[in-house]
Amino acid sequence: MPLSKLTFKPGINKDQTNYSNEGGWYDSQWIRFRNGYPEKMGGWTVETITPYAGKARSLISWVTQDGEYQLIGVSTNKKNYVNVGTQLYDITPIRSTRTTPDTDNCFDTTNTSTTVNVNIVGHGAGAGDYVTFSGATDVGGILAAELNKEFEIQTIVDSDNFTITVSSAATSTTSGGGAGITAAFQITVGPNVGQAGYGWGAGTWSRGTWGSSTTTPVYSPIRVIFQQSFNSDLIFNIRYSDIYYWAFTNAFNTRAVKLSSIGGAVAVPQEVTKILFASSGHLLALGCTSYDAGAASPDYLGTYDPLLIRWANVDATVGPQPEVWQPTATNTAGFLRVKSGSRIVAGINTRQETLIFTDTSLSTLQFLGTAEVFGLTEISQYISIAGSKVVATVNNNVYWMGKDKFYVYSGRLETLPCTLTRHVFEDINLDQEDIFFASTINEFNEVIWFYCSANSTEINRYVIYNHQSNIWYHGELERHAWMDKSVINYPVATYNSYVYQHENGLDDGQPNGASAQAITSYIQSTDIDIDDGNRFMLTKRVIPDVTFTTSTASNPEVEATIGVRNFPGLANSTNDVSGNTLMREVITTASINQYTPQVYVRARGRQMNIKIESNTTGTQWQLGIPRVDARPDGRRN
Repeated sequence: MPLSKLTFKPGINKDQTNYSNEGGWYDSQWIRFRNGYPEKMGGWTVETITPYAGKARSLISWVTQDGEYQLIGVSTNKKNYVNVGTQLYDITPIRSTRTTPDTDNCFDTTNTSTTVNVNIVGHGAGAGDYVTFSGATDVGGILAAELNKEFEIQTIVDSDNFTITVSSAATSTTSGGGAGITAAFQITVGPNVGQAGYGWGAGTWSRGTWGSSTTTPVYSPIRVIFQQSFNSDLIFNIRYSDIYYWAFTNAFNTRAVKLSSIGGAVAVPQEVTKILFASSGHLLALGCTSYDAGAASPDYLGTYDPLLIRWANVDATVGPQPEVWQPTATNTAGFLRVKSGSRIVAGINTRQETLIFTDTSLSTLQFLGTAEVFGLTEISQYISIAGSKVVATVNNNVYWMGKDKFYVYSGRLETLPCTLTRHVFEDINLDQEDIFFASTINEFNEVIWFYCSANSTEINRYVIYNHQSNIWYHGELERHAWMDKSVINYPVATYNSYVYQHENGLDDGQPNGASAQAITSYIQSTDIDIDDGNRFMLTKRVIPDVTFTTSTASNPEVEATIGVRNFPGLANSTNDVSGNTLMREVITTASINQYTPQVYVRARGRQMNIKIESNTTGTQWQLGIPRVDARPDGRRN
């Protein structure tokens, strides 16, 4: 019998059964399709030298106005950084600064202990917050150099005392440190995963009887940060909190401050859900405190409204003024309110409009250029959205993940057909939707979503839509944020306290100069058969069609696995009531490298499938059209 070509449909389909999707692909890990053929995706390298604190869930890149610096804003649940080259610079805002007499002799040491108690009345800090001391002198055998630096607060003793850990143990029990101490407290850290509970102590005091649990879960959301570049500077907000401003200096020795504290600031909103620059140059606050002309100057702030949109002024002469939010007859600051939904969740710019997502609706905010400045039009009252960062835009099309489907807006709203809908939405932890996010890999025409599987509280899966080929593929990977390449030559991601460059190399790059590790990459086909499975087929050999272009290994290879079975869905074995094996699955594995002409196998069954896998360093592969030598072999088992 002549050799048969194994030609498979591109994309992964798990919404059909293995057998009904005959001639397709059923499972994958770290692969993509190029021109319809599967290949291993690129590897990654570590960009930064020192680790950051917390989990970084927000990235933005921009170039300074003089073109000299390429910057990346990195925001974690604990700190804010600016990344330049391989260096991270801490720009975390200061919440409060305390000095004499509040801090005089504030250190209490205990002999032989590295734990130091700090006594500052009404410190307002929490465990995990950061504080920096300066001006202290030696105390209890601990040198001033060990005290005059940044510390992560270990425990909160009470409202006036907290503890830190120093590197050397004290040699006496005493108090001291001098009268010239300054303590700079950074803004309070936030949770890195969402937490809900019913237990004792959950929620406000006296919600129920003493010792009782809550009847409604109390949810503690993660810290979500949104960043926008402005000229050479950076503006960011912490969700449901303040807007901050970092002014660029090439010394990178300054910290961000509240936007409301800079010169000329007026009526800057607080408790902001999300900031976003519209294409007109207006800085938008999507969900925020209202403007109240009767309130005390200069804040003019009312109550928080989760459906309110406010925008800062754009001056005809000087341009955007992100610090000026007070509407007047001579400026363009103003506000509107979304009609549908209970809260604004997300916003994104596309074409000449800004799309506004609430928990149930989609609206378009358009710049009018009139006295009203913006107009707001509702598109749909019947959408869902799985988090504040699951929206991505490509070629003026907007894609996002809902709570049970994917959507696309291209001037009209549509459900995005997906061959992985059940795989994604029947195994997803929507309690952690705040950490879900979307991005793009434009070099390969991909939109990528990262999310948590049902039993995970951290990102562990991704799903990719190739908008050029209209196909889907998926896999498992932990990443906390992702940003497509722009001013940086590679897509950038965060994980395990480091910034990574993706599509850079072939392997899993490690920090601190450690050797790169292999990336496991595979694709698994569905079953194919002869004569609709009425007859068995005997597989004798496979003629591989695998290229290893750009591999750096001296002898790159993949493992090819040929599996046969007699019935769709058959497990490894099926036993009768007496325990006798009736049928079995046969799996044959062989290595294929660039010099392998053919692989001999001997496997007999009604259906056959193939899996290509690599797990060695320096390997890059693409699968073409392998051929198989298989012939009919009767109808009896």
